Amino acid sequence: MSAPGENLRINGDRLWDSLMEMAKIGPGVAGGNNRQTLTDADAEGRQLFRRWCEDAGMSMGIDEMGTMFARREGTDPHALPVYVGSHLDTQPTGGKYDGVLGVLGGLEIVRSLNDLGIKTKHPIVVTNWTNEEGTRFAPAMLASGVFAGLHDLDWAYDRKDAKGLRFGDELERIGWKGDEKVGERKIHAFFELHIEQGPILEAEGKDIGVVTHGQGLWWLEITLTGKDAHTGSTPMPMRKNAGLGMARITELVHEIAMSHQPQAVGAIGHVDVYPNSRNVIPGKVVFTVDFRSPDQAILDAMKTRLEAEAPKIADQLGLGFAMEVTGHFDPVTFDAGCVAAVRNAVERLGYSHRDLVSGAGHDACWINRVAPTAMVMCPCVDGLSHNEAEEITKDWARAGAEVLFHAVVETAEIVS
Repeated sequence: MSAPGENLRINGDRLWDSLMEMAKIGPGVAGGNNRQTLTDADAEGRQLFRRWCEDAGMSMGIDEMGTMFARREGTDPHALPVYVGSHLDTQPTGGKYDGVLGVLGGLEIVRSLNDLGIKTKHPIVVTNWTNEEGTRFAPAMLASGVFAGLHDLDWAYDRKDAKGLRFGDELERIGWKGDEKVGERKIHAFFELHIEQGPILEAEGKDIGVVTHGQGLWWLEITLTGKDAHTGSTPMPMRKNAGLGMARITELVHEIAMSHQPQAVGAIGHVDVYPNSRNVIPGKVVFTVDFRSPDQAILDAMKTRLEAEAPKIADQLGLGFAMEVTGHFDPVTFDAGCVAAVRNAVERLGYSHRDLVSGAGHDACWINRVAPTAMVMCPCVDGLSHNEAEEITKDWARAGAEVLFHAVVETAEIVS
């Protein structure tokens, strides 16, 4: 396959201007964005993306989950398309780049090919996956999960938000429910550009992360049941303090993750304390554990140890104990050929780089199950994401999009 010459570059200013224009839709309260999935703001962002795609000469397809597929034709009508993209939905207090960079970086590939008059053998399809964030409708990566066969379509439609509104109803309400069957598209390869959402690239002064793996995870919810009692008048030896149990299990979770360094992370996340009063010993605590690792054996070993030792802590304190799995996916190994295309692109362009394991879940993690897939990452300031203060530089955005451009176009094959 022919590779684009190193002199071929994207228009970094145009990409940046597009990012800033999209950020005007669904503004947050502190400089970021609140463009949650299937809201009116989401619909408006989709409309702008569709207009830009049509202006670039692409045709738009929409599937039953509302995922958008903008196609630039190739010269071979029988060649499978190369897909590229990410998501336009955000967290309630999200940044301007998480997901959006990957979608608009894909659009910039097509715009640049048009500017340069370059044709490719394979079609190129720029994709906006619905509900990647999973904030309003859990779980995350919902549409790509249906596409990859992990979730049933009707099950996805029945997901409800905090107000009891159904995903399927809201998709229809905003007018973005398509007719195309989910998952019927055949993919030659899929590439996703994303900000790192972590501090490694910036700390090491690297321009690009070549993502080789994605971490698997176990999400576990633990309920400890003790006895509400007055903090001033209950003797210490007679207490059944659910809060104390949570504290000790928090230390256990940390110890378990530390025992598997550098290939593991773990923490307590969401916590509900009952009755949550300053002068009442907690009688019940419900909290979540998040274990992640790119190594399946380590991931499962962490869960097994917690299952063995956490009940003993509860028993020592006279507490009831219950634990249930609330989320799980296995570690991801991205396609060697697609990863090589990314690495070739980085080296051709002369950017500094390192291999990375993605600590977060992405649509690419699900699409990797049904098609060859790889990811490109660029730094973000202080590793901050899922925060309105999320920030990247124009140079980082340009570098990431140029690597994406070269990897996609090499895979789509330039027609001379």
